[in-house]
Amino acid sequence: MIARSFMFAALAIAFPVPALAGDESQGPPNVLLILADDLGYGDPRCYNPDSKVPTPALDRLASQGMRFTDAHSPSSVCTPTRYGLLTGRYCWRTRLKSGVLLGDSPALIEPDRLTLPALLQRQGFDTMGVGKWHLGLGDSAETDYSLPLVPGPTTVGFDHYFGIPASLDMPPYVFIRDDRPVVPPSEEIGASAHRRQGGGGFWRAGAIAPGFRHIDVLPELEREAIAFLDDRGEAGADRPFFLYVPLSAPHTPWLPTDAYLGRSGAGFYGDFAAMVDATIGRILEALDRSGLADRTLVIVTSDNGAHWPESDISRFGHRANGPWRGQKADIHEGGHRVPFLVRWPGVVSPGSSCEQTVCLTDVMATVAAVVGAELPDDSAEDSFDLAPLLRGESPAVPIRPATVHHAMRGMFAVRVGDWKLIEGLGSGGFTAPGSIDPTTLGPGAPMGQLYNLSEDPDESENLWNDRPDVVSRLGAVLDEIRSSGRSRPDAEATSAQSGP
Repeated sequence: MIARSFMFAALAIAFPVPALAGDESQGPPNVLLILADDLGYGDPRCYNPDSKVPTPALDRLASQGMRFTDAHSPSSVCTPTRYGLLTGRYCWRTRLKSGVLLGDSPALIEPDRLTLPALLQRQGFDTMGVGKWHLGLGDSAETDYSLPLVPGPTTVGFDHYFGIPASLDMPPYVFIRDDRPVVPPSEEIGASAHRRQGGGGFWRAGAIAPGFRHIDVLPELEREAIAFLDDRGEAGADRPFFLYVPLSAPHTPWLPTDAYLGRSGAGFYGDFAAMVDATIGRILEALDRSGLADRTLVIVTSDNGAHWPESDISRFGHRANGPWRGQKADIHEGGHRVPFLVRWPGVVSPGSSCEQTVCLTDVMATVAAVVGAELPDDSAEDSFDLAPLLRGESPAVPIRPATVHHAMRGMFAVRVGDWKLIEGLGSGGFTAPGSIDPTTLGPGAPMGQLYNLSEDPDESENLWNDRPDVVSRLGAVLDEIRSSGRSRPDAEATSAQSGP
């Protein structure tokens, strides 16, 4: 109960925020949400001036809007982050407790769960998704691509969807439109010869649609997103739109087209990341061309950190995850601290930045506030409204009193202020050792990890044994968030804390 009191007392102060003021005659803004795949915190030069990846589009976006420096994906791998982004709920509350889905996994989003596109659909928005889905398709144990792909994107709020089922290194390799393959995956392809820096990209063996080429996917997604925006410009602006663009890159296979080979100083990955930046730039140019940019809230972020081990840092001198420890899949900061850029003309101050801790689950509550929609108590349970931060306000208490992090292997961490507690030893992900049994370390070994990020951003000094008081306090907060089923306060808790 101590943890619950601590958590909800802060929430009652921080959460109730009215919708953003604006020109009511213009109606709610359009929403463009672009999610890069495995783009690291240190790849954009607006986050890392020493980056060896040219990112003029992201840098320009940062100059036009707000750059968040302490933003986190809810997981350090992709499927759970996508679930959290579209539902406002931590994915570890679902059946998926670790790892990611495959290309033939059944749908993960529950049939009765309110999602971000469904919320906006109810508000009169046209909703479109373009890109990597990776949230499962169908309801059988193994997706049957000869049947309608439902449940799927069109059953969770998207009017239309075009993209690929999962990561581009996972079969089947096929484009889907709405609830069917564009061309069925009737052929087979062998595994690629190279995994990382050998060129040619990496993918697993499996089913593939005739004519499908991995190198065509990112350009095809770009064309589809641009076509949607061009059509909006031609058709006028009778209805607001939500365009969700979860790019397939720079996740493997690293396949920059000829125009981007050698563009960076970080090998095939860096060249592909430069191509991602250019793709984002052309999508934003299409938004400008549509005449709707001034009425559009733009959010650009990444689903987790870059897959960039120490060997790549040494080889290229490029820190894809910036100054942070670890990489994609890890519980340490490099696994889940991500770029997060927001542009909204007339509301967000150009060239501004925010140091508050935020999470991608917060997008749902924030967009709900922006469009004037109310969130039911049984939805977006881990989503907090960032609207005051977008307005440049400095709330007396943090918007989020606590943030839960989750690694590929299912390892948990919780962040409260400057303190970060990790339940267990090791990275929980790709960086060796993934896990450590504390009983093998001898008497008195710490059972977990505790870091003060303001004093030790490298997560190099484990204070678990030195600060048992902090371990106890943060452990109680984490336990309460897990057991209560939510971290956003429900109406009853908010009313009780507010008083008569």
